[in-house]
Amino acid sequence: MAEEMVQTEGEQLEDPILEHEGYDDTESIIGIWGHPLHAMSVAFPVALTFCTFGADALYWWSGELFWARAAIWAAGTAFLFGLAAGATGTAELLMVPGIRIRAPAWSHFVIAVLLLSILGANWGYRLQGFEAAVLPYGILISGFSVLVVMVTGWHGGKLVFDYRLGTSKGS
Repeated sequence: MAEEMVQTEGEQLEDPILEHEGYDDTESIIGIWGHPLHAMSVAFPVALTFCTFGADALYWWSGELFWARAAIWAAGTAFLFGLAAGATGTAELLMVPGIRIRAPAWSHFVIAVLLLSILGANWGYRLQGFEAAVLPYGILISGFSVLVVMVTGWHGGKLVFDYRLGTSKGS
């Protein structure tokens, strides 16, 4: 029995993932006129995550109340837009077989859910008093969310550029 498991010279092992019938089915199905919604919507929470951190840093530097107020708005909007981007990404992950079968897509999903949790915590923490929330914990949470958004963005970009997942191949 163990002898059957040994690979002979010249014999190629078959990857069951590559042999999956939906492996090459990676085109986005959640879109408008061929434009993938997830790819279009992720820019907003990414940018707003950086804006929250920037507003926190400017509040720390200047002491101007405007920046603390800008940070709570950026944090809340990042979270809400992140939910929308997450909904479209989750739909793509679950509905497209060629995306669902790949482990890197699930890694991106898990990190993105972590990011949404941090963005929601950052916004929620500020709701009780946005000015007092900035230092020290608000800026620390914002800094951590910037690191997490960079990691999940890198993973998402790798899925698009290396594997062409969730893209539109045109008509």
